[in-house]
Amino acid sequence: MRVGAPPGYAPFVGKAADWLREERRKTLGDWAAFCVGCGYTRRYFAEFEDELPAECPQCGSEVRSRCPACGGRFASAVTVDCEECGAEVRRPEVFGIRIRKR
Repeated sequence: MRVGAPPGYAPFVGKAADWLREERRKTLGDWAAFCVGCGYTRRYFAEFEDELPAECPQCGSEVRSRCPACGGRFASAVTVDCEECGAEVRRPEVFGIRIRKR
């Protein structure tokens, strides 16, 4: 809640990140796939999942688009743990740099 908003301004404004995230997904793809070796990432729409490469074009490692434990898709390119079942889907570091905070 915005306190003391000037006249004509809404008392509550949603986070810019929310609408930006939705716009990005509708433009680039709803889901993310990534290489478990080097971190190569690609966004995709569900209807084009079968067009994803099985191997990374950069290093030849596995490109993962679903959790190996439950089959859930990844909404974020920096996913470390599955949002559905909590299983680790890749190491939390790439090239010695932490992907995201736990």
